[in-house]
Amino acid sequence: MSHHVNTEVGRLGTVLLHRPGPELARLTPRNNDSLLFDAIPWVGRAQEEHDAFADALRGRGVEVLYLTDLLAETLAGPDARAELTDQVLSSPRLGDALRARVAAHLSYLDPAALAGVLVAGLAHEELRLGPDRRGGLVYTLMDRHDFVIDPLPNLLFTRDSSIWIGDRVGVTSLAMPARRRETTLTDAIYRHHPRFAGTEFVYRPDLEPLEGGDVLLLAPGVLAVGVGERTTPAGAERLARRVFAAGLAHTILVVPIAQERATMHLDTICTMVDVDAVLMYPNVASTLSAYTVIAGPDGEDPRVDGPAPFLRAAADAMDLDRLRVIDTGLDPVTAEREQWDDGNNTLALAPRLCVGYERNVETNAQLERAGIEIIPIAGSELGSGRGGPRCMSCPLLRD
Repeated sequence: MSHHVNTEVGRLGTVLLHRPGPELARLTPRNNDSLLFDAIPWVGRAQEEHDAFADALRGRGVEVLYLTDLLAETLAGPDARAELTDQVLSSPRLGDALRARVAAHLSYLDPAALAGVLVAGLAHEELRLGPDRRGGLVYTLMDRHDFVIDPLPNLLFTRDSSIWIGDRVGVTSLAMPARRRETTLTDAIYRHHPRFAGTEFVYRPDLEPLEGGDVLLLAPGVLAVGVGERTTPAGAERLARRVFAAGLAHTILVVPIAQERATMHLDTICTMVDVDAVLMYPNVASTLSAYTVIAGPDGEDPRVDGPAPFLRAAADAMDLDRLRVIDTGLDPVTAEREQWDDGNNTLALAPRLCVGYERNVETNAQLERAGIEIIPIAGSELGSGRGGPRCMSCPLLRD
């Protein structure tokens, strides 16, 4: 199959989603902070909202792939199964006796059931112990509410664990401990699933911290990379070197952003809605800066210029007179509320056609007034993990 993405707004052909499942039911008031959720979502309603999101995409001709389906198909191969099982068993917190019990438990599972455990985790009380009912010292000392294998509720946000730049995929390096195992699943899919046979990689999980929500493909050959809570300067530099070496871009804008929960990724404050228009949080629009990184000649270090105002640097790199800016909300209070509710985090299906949360009424009205059609979706439960339509989608193919 051909997969290729070089803009944020080219007509979307294929997208990778993850339908939330039992892993969300693992969230409790005791663990939701460590698992990076701000609230305990209503799982059934979250699934309904996600199904409506997927249907909205299909209704516009987008092919929707589900990560768990691809994972189950990948695990049908012995190499991928052994690799992902060994990765779980390598956790140093298991100990030898519990490791043996977990290995035996996983060996009974068919590919679909194994995929379910790798995503939803394995609770203490779910472990099959065998006739002697013994799990060893580690198992005995675990609290009955502990997980033998941790769940991955943030897998919902497929944008973060992999990005496509041109015809290459970058499997990213996630910063937060609760999310790091996500990339073992996406990495295995891209390396072992027949749909992605021959795919070349532009980034790998063992490199410096870099997350997909911080990478915007502003135009063919032009990337913006946010540096803040999740993506480090070293990660941005590593991506620049690898992208330049592969000839995938000529300019990368590195954009420092506040290291705060409300601005964890660049796409929480800015997304593209047309070839020359961005939706942007007004509180940062005039202050956001960028360093322009250009490939050095003959393998030399990339050249770094700046800082300069982000909007000016982006327009210059994109060969535009200026970028049109559409503000989140109108008054400061509404802007702050709708930015927190992922008002900026839209997914473009084509130029001037976007998906956004229906709750961001003023931002959606702003988009409509600017000539951007918005497809509103419910997100009262999906948004509890601080992510919008762009966060929940990994484009695999765009015009």
